[in-house]
Amino acid sequence: MTEPAAAPRRRSSLSRRILLGLLGYALLVLAAVVIVQGVVVNEHAERMVWASLMNTELEHFVERSRNEPGYRWTDTKSLSLYDSATRPAPPALRALGPGMHDDIESDGIEHVVLVRDVDGRRLTLSLDIEDMEHLEFDLALTIAGSAITTLLTLCLVIAWGVRRLVRPLTLLAQRIGGLQPDRAGQRIELPDSASSELVVIADAVNDYVARNDRFVERERAFIDSASHELRTPIAVIAGSTELALAQPDLPSGARQHLARIHRTARDVEQLVSLLLVLAKDPQRLAASSDRVALDQLLPEIVEDHRHLCRDKDLRLALAPLPPCEIVAPLPIVQAAIGNLLRNAIENSDRGEIAVRLDPDATVVIEDPGHGMSPEEISALYARVARDGREGGGIGLDLISRLCEHLGWRLRFDPAERGARTTLSLRPG
Repeated sequence: MTEPAAAPRRRSSLSRRILLGLLGYALLVLAAVVIVQGVVVNEHAERMVWASLMNTELEHFVERSRNEPGYRWTDTKSLSLYDSATRPAPPALRALGPGMHDDIESDGIEHVVLVRDVDGRRLTLSLDIEDMEHLEFDLALTIAGSAITTLLTLCLVIAWGVRRLVRPLTLLAQRIGGLQPDRAGQRIELPDSASSELVVIADAVNDYVARNDRFVERERAFIDSASHELRTPIAVIAGSTELALAQPDLPSGARQHLARIHRTARDVEQLVSLLLVLAKDPQRLAASSDRVALDQLLPEIVEDHRHLCRDKDLRLALAPLPPCEIVAPLPIVQAAIGNLLRNAIENSDRGEIAVRLDPDATVVIEDPGHGMSPEEISALYARVARDGREGGGIGLDLISRLCEHLGWRLRFDPAERGARTTLSLRPG
């Protein structure tokens, strides 16, 4: 008996979590507003209490004085009454006009003063609030401390809440950033507490990674198959033509056709090699690289291309070569330099093509061109590099892509007589 499949876990959405966080933030802000408002209300209520108390006392005195002509006010410890007719107010209180006056200092003591004109005389009722001010100050400190504590708590809670909300996204971004393109079977795992939105993102990334793994596997299978299946018949064609060309009694016309077939087979073999290099990751190419002595390889390449100058008034001049060694796939180095030299020959009529090697593994080829201006030569090379092949060999477009793939630098510049091609064979 099979066990029933577990029900999918219900995940909370990121929007719900953000909503709850904002509600908590709103409650904390509301608490802070209530505290601040409490301070304001306390001040206002205090003033109202004092006004009510002092108005009541003063009205009681006025009514009693009118009903009992001989009635006299008796001061208390905190409440004093001054009558301009019998008992003048202290100097600090005399200048006050009718009404309530808060925080009036007299003899170094704070008072609340009520001034009223009654029956042609000025009555001044003074309330000593020094002790109450001390109590109020202590209360204000308590409230301020509570407010500061609340604000700090609010900031900490907000910071914690934001970090808690963003943390899953941060972890997801770190895991996505940690994916290695050259490793198969990678997946992004999420905790059970992940939100539904993060699950959608992770599933999409995992699906993409899985499809990419399958694509890379198909690409590698194709490259491995093409490397064998294409090179084998080309090698058979090239080998057969070499054997046929070695026959002494071969007619001249047939020899020319066989030589053309042999050259074409070698070109196709070289083209396949370059295309396979472009299809491989540069790190994989590093494992199959060779130590290439450019000062020994360059003379061989120049000699292999001298026959292209026979029908032209062209000379190949090779400058003295400094010792120079690089680590790179040997067939690719041969193809790159050889095709650049072939393009220089095909785009020149007469004169000298100078080839030199700098100690930093830079090959420089200067050709005289077709008698065009340096600007026209530069435009021609730019067009050839953009549009592909012109003439035999492999197009500059493929050579340029190959150099970019391997980290080499290829540049075409107008020279004094024609064009200058610069190929730096060390990754920059």
